[in-house]
Amino acid sequence: MKALILAGGSGTRLRPLTYALPKHLLPIANRPVIEYGIEAILRLGIREIGIVVGKETSGPLQAHLGNGQRWGGRFTYIFQEEPKGLAHCVLCSKDFLGSDLFVMYLGDNLFQDSLEGLLNAFEEAEACAAITVKEVPDPRAFGVAELDPLGKVRRLVEKPKAPPSNLAVLGAYVFDRHIVEAAKEIQPSWRGELEITDAIQKLIDEGCEVVAHQVHGWWKDAGKPEDLLVANRLVLEGLQGLRDEGAQVDERSRLQGAVVLGEGVLVEESEIVGPAIIGEGAQIVRSWIGPYTAVGPCCYLVKARVEDSILMDGVRVEGSSWPLKGCIIGAKAGIVLREGGSIQLVVPHLSRIRSSVESDRKF
Repeated sequence: MKALILAGGSGTRLRPLTYALPKHLLPIANRPVIEYGIEAILRLGIREIGIVVGKETSGPLQAHLGNGQRWGGRFTYIFQEEPKGLAHCVLCSKDFLGSDLFVMYLGDNLFQDSLEGLLNAFEEAEACAAITVKEVPDPRAFGVAELDPLGKVRRLVEKPKAPPSNLAVLGAYVFDRHIVEAAKEIQPSWRGELEITDAIQKLIDEGCEVVAHQVHGWWKDAGKPEDLLVANRLVLEGLQGLRDEGAQVDERSRLQGAVVLGEGVLVEESEIVGPAIIGEGAQIVRSWIGPYTAVGPCCYLVKARVEDSILMDGVRVEGSSWPLKGCIIGAKAGIVLREGGSIQLVVPHLSRIRSSVESDRKF
């Protein structure tokens, strides 16, 4: 069995962050999003992984992930010239897939549950395809599955105005070779894309068995800034506190709850309230770090107050006159907040700035 991870999207909803990094390399709890998917697949015993990349993601992803050797896997990069839909990704990958069974995983998705339940459902039913589904309050933004009384998939509809159920189709699938032929036969949707839901519906119409595995743990598509923060909270909630032997915490500092300190971390006259993770080489001086905060490697925080935020590598924050909450701060950014001073900003296109009094509004 092989696996296919889709990582070709440009991440327009995450700009300006994705001007610097593909969305699949943005960090959740100090690890790139795509690594969670890679490890979920490796836990199934699959070692042959194809990674679909696009113009904007190819170079950075190959540079970061390499050939897969450090995970004990073998990565093959598959180029998609333009983002033409998930079924188009399957067609781009047909030479890599051959006639093998494969798991397909969207590279910006995170699952609390193992994928073993999905794989078991596929194998036990001897199906042509298996999908993951989860009940959601408003399924109109998703592919939606309608099941028969036995739990088999009767119908799939992509982003329907009138959903036939509340079961959203999530970003993990298992397929046999028939999906490639089905993808060849469908037509582009109103979005101009070859939809995987249409290809799976083609299988159903031709009498192939398609089963659904319902996910009960949390799931997140990290496609927007607020989604990154939610995913960060969810992952951090599962942390077990750990202090690397090379981390230094002085006697005037206090750690509460699950706090992970990386190698070479220095904490002086500060309080860190978990769940939180502090990356290797970071310095926390006379600061307060609140729950659900991920501080990246080599960050420097002095007289800072940070909570429910993601700080990427090398961020520098000085001054506590403005607490930072619900922030995503890109690598090597510098923030200096002086008491009683004004704020000087350099803000790129599509950035978002808001005060806490507007916390009920979305990004």
